Amino acid sequence: MTNGGPWGSGGGDDREPPRRPGPRRPNDSAPIPEIDQIVKKGTEQLRVLMGGRGGPGRPGGGRDDGPAFTLGTIAIGAVALAAVWAWSSFYTVQQNERSIELMFGKYHATGNPGLNFAPWPVVSKVVIPVTDERTTEVGTGRTRAIGTSESSDGVFSSGRSSDFVTDSGLMLTRDQNIVDVSYQIVWNVSDPSKFLFNLADPEDTIRAVSESAMRDIIARSELAPILNRDRGTIAADLRTAVQGTLDSYQAGINIVRVNFNRADPPREVIDSFRDVQAAQQERDKLEKEADAYANQVTAGARGQAAQLVQQAEAYRAEVVNDAQGQAARFTSVYEEYRKAPEVTKRRMFYETMSTTLGGVNKVVIDGQSGTVPYLPLDRLRPVQPTTGGAN
Repeated sequence: MTNGGPWGSGGGDDREPPRRPGPRRPNDSAPIPEIDQIVKKGTEQLRVLMGGRGGPGRPGGGRDDGPAFTLGTIAIGAVALAAVWAWSSFYTVQQNERSIELMFGKYHATGNPGLNFAPWPVVSKVVIPVTDERTTEVGTGRTRAIGTSESSDGVFSSGRSSDFVTDSGLMLTRDQNIVDVSYQIVWNVSDPSKFLFNLADPEDTIRAVSESAMRDIIARSELAPILNRDRGTIAADLRTAVQGTLDSYQAGINIVRVNFNRADPPREVIDSFRDVQAAQQERDKLEKEADAYANQVTAGARGQAAQLVQQAEAYRAEVVNDAQGQAARFTSVYEEYRKAPEVTKRRMFYETMSTTLGGVNKVVIDGQSGTVPYLPLDRLRPVQPTTGGAN
């Protein structure tokens, strides 16, 4: 029913106009509430929680004049802001890490493992792994970009094509040979502040320093030792040289070790080089065989020479001893001769004749009586036993 005004015009009713029936749920007679009703109801409940005035069911009724900030609201906001600030200021550093705290972009302090405090936004932090070993490869033959790093899928994020170079390990030795080397520099961070502020690109710095040091070492070495026995020595010298250069830069990097992976001739001449190596091995084999034969012959000649020397020494000793014995006998005979010359002469005559004529067949002729009848005296002698016969 419409209530007319004094002039018969239709006056407005304070009540809400009747709503159009909304869609009904299956098996339900009540209509689904409108979206604006749900939003309005939620807004009113939020105002009540925030301390609003004139909400439904509150004494005084009427329209809501807007949210009113009470002490509780301010306290809740302050606690929330403090929680956000504390969450941004407190941080944890792992055992393998160190943190660099920056106050307005400048170095402030170094954070140790554990819970640390850096009041945000005045102080910011940068966490750096220090004990983790990192590897820089040199001489891989791959294309890399200067000043950029390689992603996990092997694609560089560099811009210009002129920034790309080939990481080649071809180096010149002292004996004018070319060797292709490949090695790894394993390093970690020793001083986080120096590492953060003094190096723009640690990977490229280590690669450039190690390549320069390796070229200097290879230029002072010959090819054969590099390929065979001097790899350990070269790796040790390279580690010392790279560490010294980085320390002079104050890079804050510690070289853990150098892995010398490969040292070969260039690919273009590797077949010819292998032929040369085989010929050198054959030459070394023949030289060793010749040395062995020479040692054998020399040892035999030295043995024979020593034997002849010993025989000569024995002969000399025998002759000297015989001469000394004869001289001693002559001296004794002379002493006896001085005592009795006639007796000594006769005795010497008999001994000489016995020695000279003892084994000769002879016939004695007497000068006074003439010819003596022949007597076969030699046949009358008893037969002497042969040497080695029975007694």
